[in-house]
Amino acid sequence: MSVIRRLAWFFKLERKRYLIGIFALILVSVFNLIPPRIIGTVIDQIDAKRLSSPSLFWNILQLVGAGLAMYGLRFLWRRYIFGTANHLAQLLRFRLFDHFTKMSLSFFQTFRTGDLMAHATNDINAVTMYAGGGVMSAVDASITAIVTLLTMFWMIDWRLTLVAVSPLPFLTLATNLVGSRNHHAFKASQEAFSDLNNAVQESVSGIRVTKSFGYQGEEIQQFSKTNQMVFEKNMTAARYNALFDPATLVFIGLSYILTLFLGGYLIQKGELSVGQLVTFMTYLNMLVWPLQAIGFLFNVSQRASISYDRIEQLLAHESDIAELESPLTTIENGDISYELEKFSYEGADGPTSLEDIRFYLKKGQTLGIVGPTGSGKTTLLRLIMREQDIQKGHILLNGQDIRHYSLSDLRSLMGYVPQDQVLFALSIRDNIRFANPQLTDEEMLQITQACGIYEDILAMSDGFDTMIGERGVSLSGGQKQRIAICRALAMHPAILLLDDSLSAVDAKTEHHILEHLKSSRRGQTTLIVAHRLSAVVHADMILVLEEGRIKEKGTHQELMALKGWYYQTYQSQQLHQQISKDLEGGVS
Repeated sequence: MSVIRRLAWFFKLERKRYLIGIFALILVSVFNLIPPRIIGTVIDQIDAKRLSSPSLFWNILQLVGAGLAMYGLRFLWRRYIFGTANHLAQLLRFRLFDHFTKMSLSFFQTFRTGDLMAHATNDINAVTMYAGGGVMSAVDASITAIVTLLTMFWMIDWRLTLVAVSPLPFLTLATNLVGSRNHHAFKASQEAFSDLNNAVQESVSGIRVTKSFGYQGEEIQQFSKTNQMVFEKNMTAARYNALFDPATLVFIGLSYILTLFLGGYLIQKGELSVGQLVTFMTYLNMLVWPLQAIGFLFNVSQRASISYDRIEQLLAHESDIAELESPLTTIENGDISYELEKFSYEGADGPTSLEDIRFYLKKGQTLGIVGPTGSGKTTLLRLIMREQDIQKGHILLNGQDIRHYSLSDLRSLMGYVPQDQVLFALSIRDNIRFANPQLTDEEMLQITQACGIYEDILAMSDGFDTMIGERGVSLSGGQKQRIAICRALAMHPAILLLDDSLSAVDAKTEHHILEHLKSSRRGQTTLIVAHRLSAVVHADMILVLEEGRIKEKGTHQELMALKGWYYQTYQSQQLHQQISKDLEGGVS
């Protein structure tokens, strides 16, 4: 009943379609009573030697008519009940996917990809089964049982009916006993399936690393253990599930025995005909389905209840990023001001936190962000995109706190190239056009040439139509970075965010890309995170972060004059670059 209450919104939404399907089910139950009645009549006519050809033809015609009517009605209820249940699956999948897209990063740190996939597949299938097969079972079983029992009671023999149904209350007790254990077993099997999904997803995503370390054997052993665990939990659930139908048949068999004893006695006394007993036994056989349906309904209800709980738990999670009810309706690029007193990730301290970050960047300027690993450079970019919100302080864009804008408007100004480039299993053309499907071929040509990837693309088998595989598996690190930069530039962003996006390209290509950005993005703002300082020497302002604080700030010349971390790192990198050139020259 709890599942019915929680799905009441859907049943109300689709009440017309369900009512049509239920009405068709009721008519099927009524027409289903005709064949046994006709068969009993024919048997009595044969026994009395009164069966004639016209009578036999009329009875056969009624059987055919009832059969055709049930055929059409069964098609109708399947279309309106099962078809409507598929609509529930569509709605739930959309709700989950829409919910996923609105969640902040902390949500995806809590739930793994395989677990989310399990909710969107197995759990939704279990709920859909209840909305389709469960509703059908509940309605068909109850109507068939009521109509059949009333017909047996009033039209054949009430004594025989009472004796026949006497074992059935015990079936309810057996069903409840098995059902409670089945509930826990199914919950465990669903959780195990999530674990299996996670294991497969992580193994496939990390297959390169697995192979490079020669770890395939250990990976197979680990998967085998997980797979065996899932198998055992599924078998436990299957064992309890398998007890429902045999229990039903045991009690129905007992009803048959009691019916034959009493029916034979009544025939001997002349109070019941052979045809009536055959009709009664046929009706009794028709009760097998309602009783089995009770077990099926109990089973799918338990599964749907568990699965819907899991789905609701996901949907109950709220994003850490809250939008205003009435955000600003217009947004334009402008000056950026950071007045950050303190920020830290939930449950994290030290190097993953930022503190006392204050700077001002004019519209159209370029900001370089450098510093040791773990100093908070990437976090600084994530904050302006509101992937996280500041606990103390604010970030202003064009004089307004970025929290006053809607997320979609704020992020529409920005083109972001993350450290870990995510390319889709599409063609190169579709990946570049991802955020701007209207990008022309001429614009794509200019962007790819500017990013130094055009020649590489032409050398591929199908050029721009080359399929790159999941997460760009067929590309090198440098090619992935450059295509990701092309994708960001295709948006013509007012604010470009590059998070160590040139680390996998050579110095010549880096210089080519940066020169293009300087010439093509005049009047537009650029924020560059880099480990290689040559990527930020042209910046209007450079921040050196260390342990979440600004250690140095200024232009390239000003930082070199300080003789601090920036100076030492730049000198070291220049020396390393010169040694590499000398070695290449020596080899050639």
